[in-house]
Formats: sequence, C-alpha cells, structure tokens
Amino acid sequence: MAARDGAAALDQAAYTALVAELNDYAYRYYVLDQPSVPDAEYDRLYRQLIRYEAAAPERVASNSPSQRVGDRPLDGFIQVDHRTPMLSLDNAFSDDDLGEFVGRLEERLKRTEPLRFACEPKLDGVAVSILYRRGELVRAATRGDGSRGEEITQNVKTIKNIPLRLAADSAPELLEVRGEIYMSRSGFEAFNRRARDSGDKPFVNPRNAAAGSLRQLDSRITASRPLLFCCYSVGEIEAAGRSWMNHSELLASLAEWGLPINPLSETVEGVAACNDYYQRLAAQRDGLGYDIDGIVYKVDSFELQRRLGSVARAPRWAIARKFPAQEELTELLDVEYQVGRTGAVTPVARLAPVFVGGVTVSNATLHNRDEMVRLDLHHGDTVIVRRAGDVIPQVVGVVAERRREAAEPFAFPQRCPVCQSPVERDAEQAVSRCSGGLFCAAQVKQAIKHFVSRKAMDIDGLGDKLVDQLVDSEVIFSVADLYDLTAERLVELERMGAKSADNLVAAIAASRTTTLAKFVYALGVREVGEATAAALARAFGDLPALLSASLDELLEVDDVGPVVAARVREFFANPDNVAIIEALQGAGVSWPALAAADPAAQPLHGQTWVVTGTLAEMGRSEAKERLQALGAKVAGSVSAKGHCLVAGPGAGSKLSKAEALGIEVIDEATFVQRLAGWEGAR
Repeated sequence: MAARDGAAALDQAAYTALVAELNDYAYRYYVLDQPSVPDAEYDRLYRQLIRYEAAAPERVASNSPSQRVGDRPLDGFIQVDHRTPMLSLDNAFSDDDLGEFVGRLEERLKRTEPLRFACEPKLDGVAVSILYRRGELVRAATRGDGSRGEEITQNVKTIKNIPLRLAADSAPELLEVRGEIYMSRSGFEAFNRRARDSGDKPFVNPRNAAAGSLRQLDSRITASRPLLFCCYSVGEIEAAGRSWMNHSELLASLAEWGLPINPLSETVEGVAACNDYYQRLAAQRDGLGYDIDGIVYKVDSFELQRRLGSVARAPRWAIARKFPAQEELTELLDVEYQVGRTGAVTPVARLAPVFVGGVTVSNATLHNRDEMVRLDLHHGDTVIVRRAGDVIPQVVGVVAERRREAAEPFAFPQRCPVCQSPVERDAEQAVSRCSGGLFCAAQVKQAIKHFVSRKAMDIDGLGDKLVDQLVDSEVIFSVADLYDLTAERLVELERMGAKSADNLVAAIAASRTTTLAKFVYALGVREVGEATAAALARAFGDLPALLSASLDELLEVDDVGPVVAARVREFFANPDNVAIIEALQGAGVSWPALAAADPAAQPLHGQTWVVTGTLAEMGRSEAKERLQALGAKVAGSVSAKGHCLVAGPGAGSKLSKAEALGIEVIDEATFVQRLAGWEGAR
C-alpha cells in the first residue's frame, strides 16, 4: 500500500483497505510466523489507523486491530450454555492402552482394514469455544463443566492470532470453533520476568498463566498478556451447499478462513503409525516453543465418528495419549547449599523421591536466594517439582494449604557452609557468593574438576570423588599441584591401585600438550565458556598478548562484551592467578603458538551455524570447535539469522525449523567436504 500521511488522506474505502492490510500483516506474523513487513512499517500504518478512528469513531470497523486493546472492566462473567457439549477425552498412558482403544473401535465398527486417525499435539492450555456468525466473532466462552461456561468475548478479542472476522468469502453462516488458548514458553518467561521486576507474583507455569489471564474482568489486562490460540475442532457449522467428509479436511478449511491450526498435525493409518507419531512428537517436545502434554488421536471420518458416538463425558472416537507428567507433588525434606568454583552458593532441595518427566527425582535446584524468598519454603512443605526433558528438575511452587502448623522456614546462610567465610550478594547478579576464594575447599575442588574436564585439559581418570579425596587429604591445593603427583603418592589413597595410579600419571603427563583455547577455558575465568575462550585464543595468538590485553583490545574480540572483558582483566590482574599460570607453564603445560587472527579474513566470519543430530565421523564438540576456528558462531538453536544447519541422523525440531525458515541444510558428508576445503585454504 502506498504511504499515507494522515487521517485526512483516508476515505472509507481506504480505511477498509487499511484494516484488511493490517489484519493480513498480523495473520502472517502471529499465525504463519512469516512476517512480511518490518515492525516499524506495521506501527506506522497502525498509528495512521488510530488517527482515522479517533476522527471518525462512528466508522470503526468491528474487525479493526484497534479493537484488541480491551474494553471497560466487567462486573462479573455471564454464564453461557454450550449448544453442543464440550466433551473431555479418555486417556491412554502406554502403547498397550492405545492398542486396546483401537481394538475396541475396530470391534465396534466390525472393521479389519486399518482406521485413519487425525493426530494433533495436545496443547497444555485452556479450552474455549468461539462463535462466528456470517464470519464475524460474536461470542467466546470457557469450557466450564462442558455444558456451561463463562463468556469471555472481550478477553478473547484481544488475542492477536484470533481473527475478529474470518478471511475467506466462503466462510460459513455459523461456525463454533473450539481450541486451546495458551502462552508460549518465551512469552511466559518474559511475562514472569516483568512480574518479578514489578514486585508481582509470577505464575508457576504457562497453563496457569493463560488461565489467569483469561479470567480477568478487565480485558485490558488480558490484552497485555502474550496469549495465543490454536483450533482443534468444531462444535457447530452451518455452510450452505458445503459439507466435509473428515476432520482433517475441516481443519484445512479453518486455516483457509484465517484460524490457526497446529502445523504438526498429521493423518496416519493404523495403530503402529499412531505410535510412531507419538514417538516423533515426544522427541520434539522439549524443542517446541510451547508446552504439550500428549497427543490427541481422532478417527478422521465424520461418518465413522457418528457411528461410534459418545458416552456421557467423552467421545468413543477420540483419545489422549499422555506424555510422562512434567510436574508432580512431593515432600521437601531439606535444603542444602552447594558452593561452585566461582563461589556461587546454590540452594538444592532434597526431596522425597518422585517419578516426574520420565525419571525418579530426589534433588531439585532452587536457583538462588531470591527464588527461595519467592517460594517461602518451610520444612516439610509439599512442593511442585517440574522436570522437562533434560532440564535440571526445579521446585516451581509450594502447596501452602498443606503446610504443617509451626513449620520452620528455611533461611539462606549468612556464612559459607564449607569454610564459614561470609556470603556476599553479587551486586550485578542474583547470586550469593562465598568470599573465601582459594581458602574455601569447595571452590578449590570445583576449580580442579573444571580444569580436568573433557572440554578443558581432558585428564582421564581424575573423577570428582578422587579430586575430593586429594583436596580433603591436603595432597593438592591448586590445579598446578596436579603435575607434581606421582604414582607412589597416589597409591596411598583409598581405592587407588598401582595400575590406576600409573594410568592417571600418564594422563596428567599427556595433558601437558594442549591448545591455548582449551587452556584458557580450563582456567575457569568467570563468564568465559568454550566459544569465548576459542575467540580469545584466535584473537591474541598466545598467552602473553592475552594477559596484557587492555579492555579496549578485549572488546574488539567477537562475543566479548563489557562484562566478559572486565572478568578477563580482573582474572589476569590477580597475582594469585598469574602465579598458578606460571606454575603450570613451569610444569610443562604448553601449546602451539598461533598467529593473531584477523577475524574478517576467516572464511566463515559473521556466519551462524547450528549442528544437530548424530555425526558419525566426528562428535558435535569437534564440529563446533572446527567451525569456530573458521570464524563461525555456533548457536544452540535455529533462528532466521542462521546461515547453515549441519544435520546428522536423529535431527528433530531444529531440522524442521531450518527447513521452514529456508536455511541451508547439509549432511555430515557435505560438511566434512566443505571443512576440508576451508581448512586447506588457510
């Protein structure tokens, strides 16, 4: 649309076109996730719309984007009767349960050929019904008890991916669509962050946040919440001269009319294909941008659905296959405090063992002092434990109603539980740290464990328990002391045989030859991970140049900002750290000298790569190191800024997202071939 300078430039036809244009932009942004114009252009057109509507309020279109900001507060919610009940679903928890369900269907229908199922992710949100008449949104309601819910029309109109008017000319006379209102994980995290910053109570999980946002009497509050909607069925539909044979076909029509459906939905035949879909979605679950708690299977044919019918509360033709629960209740037995290599004191909950997220959990992180205050933990509390995928289990809430009378609250320690030095609050972060430094045995142990780890000096055979024993028995006091260890001294330790001692001494000796990047990473400088250590090594070429680098010189290095630069300068300005570095070099730790690199001259400078799946010829760590050595940034997730995805067998949601974004995808063979060319040209 051509640029317009103000409300005066708009007539009614131009205003109608502007409404349609903005709605199309919003549809592409919120539903298709394919923005077609920059945010600044959308904002400019939206301001023009507002100026016109302020000058002509009697002409405001019911489907104008301005109508999503919310209306005056309600006194209460009106009860709404559902003309067609919103039934719940029976559950399956295993392959056997699903097989029995399909067997019952086949027996009832007297079929021998495989049934066709529509398969959809089961979003963990709030079920709602939305009614359209002649294409216009006229009413929305919660599920309630299935027969009667609460009218939430004003609130639903604020949700940006719900069309206020259906898009196609072929939209039905009447459509009651059903779906789930939910909050994305990123939206939930941003919302809770704002809540904490403003002193408000954060929500426990995205589902609770969505439910609480929908039940606001003031729709302006709902409008400020990052809610989304996804259709999964239709309650009623009246479309003259048109009918649909199956569920998947009707979902496709909903998408044509501008309603969001889940792009991961599929139709499959037979129980084996249903189980395969379940496994594929389970593998993608933790990489999705929203929570799902299972899969919904529906017989696709409407004729077969009609023949199967329903029982009192659930249809016979559909079932929910649940994933292992990600949240459970258990008892808080105690809180212990772990001290890390940088002195960070982290509270850890000791729990009565509970099965959650597919594993038995008995410990969970409490993050920091602020989180303990927020949770208000008391001895013996019943707590909500959450575990999603490989994420460390965490306590996300307390069931205060179950708290015993006179239960004592937990108090964060004022002194280090290991060395009794004062615990100080980090002024820059929500972290409390032991002030003991190298005096604190816990910090020394963690520093040594980091130093010998595989991605650092890679000293095989020096496990955590052995490090603890070496420090506790005062055999070593720093990482430099490792290189003075002898087999004779090691065999004096508990459970240390002569062969194990010889192997460990040999592994320590082998670690003397390393790379500058690994050595810098092994030192354990705060905020300096593998990628930053590699960037520093490439930029300065050798240790003396890095030790003497100024803040300005450090800030010129890729991935080094003001905080990291300050940490590096602080670490190398500390005489105790310099003494340890000199002792390590005196013990023979060395690396090949590198010429300081010109980042812009590297073949992959400025490119962002992602590596996923299983690589047969090299591990992902090696692939990452070689890419970084060529100047690439290696990211953990796929975004529109990505340049290329290396996908090995088992690549899941990252591969799907890269393909959707049009990012180049290559296999390992192509990757190895390209590496050889780039590395050979240097």
